[in-house]
Amino acid sequence: MIEGVSGTGKTSVCDELQRRGYHAIHGDRELAYQGDPMTGTPMEGVSHEHHIWNVDKVKVLVANKDEAITYFCGGSRNFSKFIDLFDDVFVLEVDPDTLIRRLEERPADEWGGKKAERDLIARLHQTKEDIPSHGVIIDATAPLEHVVDEIIRLCEANKH
Repeated sequence: MIEGVSGTGKTSVCDELQRRGYHAIHGDRELAYQGDPMTGTPMEGVSHEHHIWNVDKVKVLVANKDEAITYFCGGSRNFSKFIDLFDDVFVLEVDPDTLIRRLEERPADEWGGKKAERDLIARLHQTKEDIPSHGVIIDATAPLEHVVDEIIRLCEANKH
């Protein structure tokens, strides 16, 4: 699993893994919906606190052994419901200036594109309350190719 606050590069890492031929799932696009993080019950409206992944879909994808490795990329407020299913958890980390610069480059209709969203993300970046506490920290200020190389290297090392 590849986690991190918005703006740390989860989508870019997923795109690069796919480009290299790896099985990588965009959790925010393929698994996410708005729901109660405790029960999974779908909810109306859009809010950060209710951005969760479909736990049953995650379990099915993890159980499928057609691929040697599957990378799950994205953020979820209910990761505690499935994080134990993953062999490795990586947390993308950037410095505050890089984070804000990346978020300011986003269109207003993308999460983090509005000032209130950027303020929330900056707070979450500082408190680390929204990310797995036991993940391996990856310096996501490095060039994308190096970030992905490091994740692949660590996954392969942990398989042996």
